[in-house]
Amino acid sequence: MCRPFVNWSGSLTFTPSGYAEPADEDEVRELVQRARESGTTLRPVGSGHSSSPLVRTDGTLASLHRMAGVIDMAGDRATVRGGSRLKELGEGLYDAGLAMENLGDVDYQSIAGAIATGTHGTGVGFGNLSTQVAEVRLVSGTGEVVDVSATSNSELLPAARLSLGVLGVVTQLTLELQPRYDLRRRAWCAPVEWTLDHLAEMQHTNRNMDFYWYPRSDLTQIRTMNRADDTAEVSPGAANRMPRSDGWYEPRELEVGPTHRTIPQNRELRFEEIEYMLPAEAFPACFAEVRRRILDRHRRTVGWRVLVRSIAADDIWLSNAYGRPTTTIACLQNASLPYEEYFRDMEAVFRQYGGRPHWGKKHWLTAGDLRPLFPRWDDFQAARRRLDPDGVFLTPDLARLLEEA
Repeated sequence: MCRPFVNWSGSLTFTPSGYAEPADEDEVRELVQRARESGTTLRPVGSGHSSSPLVRTDGTLASLHRMAGVIDMAGDRATVRGGSRLKELGEGLYDAGLAMENLGDVDYQSIAGAIATGTHGTGVGFGNLSTQVAEVRLVSGTGEVVDVSATSNSELLPAARLSLGVLGVVTQLTLELQPRYDLRRRAWCAPVEWTLDHLAEMQHTNRNMDFYWYPRSDLTQIRTMNRADDTAEVSPGAANRMPRSDGWYEPRELEVGPTHRTIPQNRELRFEEIEYMLPAEAFPACFAEVRRRILDRHRRTVGWRVLVRSIAADDIWLSNAYGRPTTTIACLQNASLPYEEYFRDMEAVFRQYGGRPHWGKKHWLTAGDLRPLFPRWDDFQAARRRLDPDGVFLTPDLARLLEEA
């Protein structure tokens, strides 16, 4: 009997019929062939940070933690194994004088898992992590090793860069990188009205900018990051024009360091999260309604904050930022508190404004809801059926996401 799998937040628990820790590509191929021949499913799993049931299976769960590390570096590219954790990967790249262009808020994830679910950071000039992927190597549902790049199976690249793990087990990724440099992190608090009035300015005059809104106090915490060698360390106007009165604080420097240590933040407390990606132009009206509902209906029970970030548009078929500059709204709730009523109410608002759900977080959409939101949905499905014709990677949860009844 296999041990139960429990995800990071504790909300997803299941017991697979088998558990494997392949050490190389050949062992992955054997697992795929075995699942295909027996008519069972195989799901790859990284760190288990996702709170959506993408990895849930009554078949075999395959952890890639033994398939980690940098394989090769050439110029501004590095080929890495799919099970590499972002934290260790960041250290290895830094030692080689390189860095990923942008990162998300946590470094607990594996690189393949982060790419597969559309993990993102913040910054109007930066896409999600999948946009940094130049090449993908995977073991398909037929047990074939498939290389996808601009010169090999290029028609599959927009699908393979963000695939939910349904095209195959990603064993290697080649990343586009930058020379390493340090970032300066700063933060300050301000009333929400001031933050919204100056949001566009702060987004466009800082390398990275986001803010938390705290429903209990109705204040925000603004966070910016800029290169330490950049003289425009914060928005040149907004932060310096703030009145100094109750609830308003001077920008304070929190830390200076390399990107992989400065961007991700330590997360000791576990939480649940729903996050939707909105067309940037729809954000003001959507956030106003989110704020109104939380203050009117949920303020007493909401123990955590609301996070607002930005993502550049891209051309990846299942990317939540496909074809449009994007602003995200994430509602967080302590893992020990009820979340479903609150999150479902927020989801109703997000959907009114054309939002697309984050693949790795809580949502209740199925294929019929999702298909109109992604212009290249049918192209992705064709790629999935080509690479996994027998549904080796298609669990009941994923079928609800990807296949209309």
